[in-house]
Amino acid sequence: MRSFEDLEAWRVARQVVNAVYALSREPGLARDFGLCGQVQRAAVSMMSNVAEGFERLHLQEKLQFYNIAPGSSAEVRSLLYVVEDNYPSLAARSAVMRQEVIRTGKLLTGLIQSTQQRRQSQKTPYANPNS
Repeated sequence: MRSFEDLEAWRVARQVVNAVYALSREPGLARDFGLCGQVQRAAVSMMSNVAEGFERLHLQEKLQFYNIAPGSSAEVRSLLYVVEDNYPSLAARSAVMRQEVIRTGKLLTGLIQSTQQRRQSQKTPYANPNS
């Protein structure tokens, strides 16, 4: 992979961000500045931490940023319940969006596990062929 844009986790997170912003423009919810701002920030954080982690050179730094993204994912999911509970007309959309956030979380978990495996393989000393 050449850039963070190649990561499926980033691409799906981007879709979530776009869906969150579209939802935030809905009448009624658009006037709930606190909720809209918080869910937007959490979604953008999810996407941005994947990008920032990808660009880090050291695997431990990558993991540091990748590990923040699932927390942001959980925050988005939680806030979508707030939308569902307080804006019944948006409940169905909120539920569908939560499924995409769950998908993103699974992709993030895979990205973290893959990076951890790379880190472990770097720590594993080569076997001495003379022993």
